[in-house]
Amino acid sequence: MLEKLKLEVYEANMLLVKHNLVTFTWGNVSGIDRERQLIVIKPSGVDYEKLSANDMVVVNMNGDVVEGDLRPSTDTKTHLRLYKEFESIGGVCHTHSTYAVAWAQAGKDIPCFGTTHADYFYGSIPCARELTEQEIREDYEGNTGRVIVEAFKNRSPIYVPGVICKSHGPFTWGKDAKQAVFNAVVLEEVAKMNTLTLQINPSASPASSAIQNKHFLRKHGPNAYYGQ
Repeated sequence: MLEKLKLEVYEANMLLVKHNLVTFTWGNVSGIDRERQLIVIKPSGVDYEKLSANDMVVVNMNGDVVEGDLRPSTDTKTHLRLYKEFESIGGVCHTHSTYAVAWAQAGKDIPCFGTTHADYFYGSIPCARELTEQEIREDYEGNTGRVIVEAFKNRSPIYVPGVICKSHGPFTWGKDAKQAVFNAVVLEEVAKMNTLTLQINPSASPASSAIQNKHFLRKHGPNAYYGQ
């Protein structure tokens, strides 16, 4: 079942290793078949060295395992919430990459200081609020998804394809699993660049709206002209 999607999701998970976004098993990627309303996701706690496409777990939109011998990622409910609320996305990625987590632990949005950020994220990358004790106790993973959605009440998940969660870490998404990982790589890089920027100049200001608009819209706007 969903053999092509399983392979795509497996390969996307392995890209986390290639780009040094994961330590041990601290990450997961999923992909969705919108027509069949099924999700393929990495199994929980399996070493990347031992992972194969056949290990990927298929779940339905309620989180029930449809196919697979292993338990799905513990973050499955978060992925599900994002798929339900952001209907145009096809892949979700979660990591504990160092610089993104540092910003999440600091509880700060990642501002757009320059064009690298502006090329892929339109404005700041938000830091979703910390969950309450009750939210953690009742449905931690599901409520993690809900506070992410809450952070996008006035933002486009297409124009800002990622978030950091207070005291936790980053989630990114895209048209498919591979693009979700791509956006995770970009988020980590701009988090690193921002950290260094503020070390050099603690009073640094975000890039002007003019340069932010120019760089984002030349790639993603209706009159985009970047690339072939």
